Amino acid sequence: MRAYLEPAITDVLAGRIDPGRVFDAEVSLDRVADAYRAMDDRTNLKVVVRL
Repeated sequence: MRAYLEPAITDVLAGRIDPGRVFDAEVSLDRVADAYRAMDDRTNLKVVVRL
């Protein structure tokens, strides 16, 4: 289990996180490397790439 899962569940139950959101950031194709860095350092969990 990921280290951030337990705190996230607590935040969902407390109403601080909307579990309906899937993506928490959006980037253009030329910023894919930035998106991977953000997910690696846990700044973002899921990033959608728009063409």
